[in-house]
Amino acid sequence: MNQHNTWDRLQPTLNRRFSVAPMMDCTMQPYRYFARQLSRRTLLYTEMVTTGALIHGDTPRFLRHSAAEHPLALQLGGSDADELGRCAALAEEYGFDEVNLNVGCPSDRVQNNRIGACLMGEPETVARGVAAMQARTELPVTVKSRIGIDGRESWEDLCHFIETVAAAGCRTFIIHARIAILEGLSPKQNRNVPPLQYGWVHALKERYPELEIILNGGIKTLAECQSHLETLDGVMLGREPYQNPWLLSGVDPVLFGEETPVTSRHEALRRMLPWIESELERGVFLSHITRHLMGLFHGCPGGRRFRRHLTENATRPGADLRVLEDAMAQVPEDHPALLEEPA
Repeated sequence: MNQHNTWDRLQPTLNRRFSVAPMMDCTMQPYRYFARQLSRRTLLYTEMVTTGALIHGDTPRFLRHSAAEHPLALQLGGSDADELGRCAALAEEYGFDEVNLNVGCPSDRVQNNRIGACLMGEPETVARGVAAMQARTELPVTVKSRIGIDGRESWEDLCHFIETVAAAGCRTFIIHARIAILEGLSPKQNRNVPPLQYGWVHALKERYPELEIILNGGIKTLAECQSHLETLDGVMLGREPYQNPWLLSGVDPVLFGEETPVTSRHEALRRMLPWIESELERGVFLSHITRHLMGLFHGCPGGRRFRRHLTENATRPGADLRVLEDAMAQVPEDHPALLEEPA
């Protein structure tokens, strides 16, 4: 074990049955640490990090994480095979559990750098990248894609992409069940406007039973997860567990048959306090942490007061743990609505 990979792995081993999608400006370390208080089993992902940023930027800052976040995957954005291989080696060096290649992001910025969904039009490029990554690491190498892009949106195009990348050694595909429209829609619109095609993802599993097929896109409840898991190997949720993180407290009991790590939202926040204090001592602003906690009391009595208190006070100079504790006090801990099981 090298100098970076010194964390004691106390968390369960990687299992893709349920995961939280990589999301820019969302699945950062504060959210990941918080999510881990709610579920031991959920596989967590970093936000996408480009190969250029890792190779030429502040590598330790981009790859910093704690032992509590495992199982944890690093998502890469890039298309150059050599750079992807180098970054896959860094993922292993820094102790991640998986390295994932983004072939699904539709933003103009990443397209201009041949990153993300535009690579669905270059399956051979993706295959070379996957092969280079696997040559440099023993970590599992996975691919997250769409079901297609404008101009390459047929079932035959999707199967050609899957078969080409699988031939390079990829065994796990995480598929957002929408096409990506690369011209004319914003990334936000691409999450909602193109229609969901769950049937295509289920059909992929039927056609390629030897591959691990994970469904992403539009899923909001654990009941929906259970339904898809009757056929598929895993489900990945994004916006819902970010905006309503208490959903994660039901993952371990509902999807894994294990006890939940916490019994209340307040308990989850109290478990965060020592880590938050250490981050404040490191110079991190409280607001950079609390912005990832805003949805915890979504729909609960006092939830709006909780959010307002943090919004108004966490950005003030010298804001410390008392701000969060006072925000928690805005929510009645014994209210029946706070004891309901996540759906």
